[in-house]
Amino acid sequence: MSDYTDAPLLVAARGGTPSRTPVWFMRQAGRSLPEYRKLRAGTAMLDACLDPDMVREITMQPVRRHDVDGAILFSDIVVPLKIAGVDLDIVPGTGPVIAKPIADRRDVEALPALLPGQAQPVADAIGLLLKELDGVPLIGFAGAPFTLASYLVEGGPSKNHERTKALMHGDPELWHALLDRLADITGAFLRVQVDAGVQAVQLFDSWAGALSERDYREFVLPHSTKVLRSVTTVPRIHFGVGTGELLPAMREAGADVVGVDWRTPLDVAVRRLRAAAPDLPLPVVQGNLDPALLFAGLPALEREVERIKHEGRAAAGHIFNLGHGVLPDTDPDMITKAVELVHRAG
Repeated sequence: MSDYTDAPLLVAARGGTPSRTPVWFMRQAGRSLPEYRKLRAGTAMLDACLDPDMVREITMQPVRRHDVDGAILFSDIVVPLKIAGVDLDIVPGTGPVIAKPIADRRDVEALPALLPGQAQPVADAIGLLLKELDGVPLIGFAGAPFTLASYLVEGGPSKNHERTKALMHGDPELWHALLDRLADITGAFLRVQVDAGVQAVQLFDSWAGALSERDYREFVLPHSTKVLRSVTTVPRIHFGVGTGELLPAMREAGADVVGVDWRTPLDVAVRRLRAAAPDLPLPVVQGNLDPALLFAGLPALEREVERIKHEGRAAAGHIFNLGHGVLPDTDPDMITKAVELVHRAG
């Protein structure tokens, strides 16, 4: 078993001084890689997520190709709902689609719990990965209760989250009952991954940026806190898109590392986090190259990487990442170049 004590990603996550700036990319394992598309051909997304050997291979592909400092477990945020028994599918070109959206208390009460044994394929995949990864930490992940709720209530992806917000404000008691159940499912899924051996976890609240800070604190924060407090033995990264105004609250939920999307410079994010909690230690941040800039050519990419590394020095630790996920048409060679630029001294 490899020794991860000095792994740059984990050192940075603890606020230490790593041997090099660590970097990994959200969606690094997936559709931008021709080897991924070849392997996945003919296999549905959810089937792939529950095939331990396929998960192992897909997770390893970007580690081999790009020399990243973290491997992100290949999965999807709706996997714990699926294995718990929720009738859903991931439709190509659309995303998660729920057969029977949540509409009333009976629907909430009918939501199944996640039993650890139901996630055994995920644990098995982690076991396979730990035998192959050589000092590169494995990051587990799950979707946060709000983002899962938005899919369950809307029936699928939504631009405006109108049904979600209507339930949130129209029936707060039912809303909190729904998120409490989802926090249990998410926490159970993360604990399976930690027990199987992942060295860090990331909680994705992909759609939290649709909320005001007031609504986030009232309707979301208690449930994300419940999830993150249930996993305390590994670094916890918390990330959402468009969450510049929510960063202090997301740190309050229990994040050891605050993910920042590309809209907010890292030094600005650090100032906001410090001003909101002056008695807490200097925060650790993750991010935040705009994924579109991987299309801009090498000179522009070099300038942006250096800028972000400089801004990241305002934090106690900085894990370089994109400000969201790798876009499908990204040239894999540009991802490799970005890693080389991040690792370059100076």
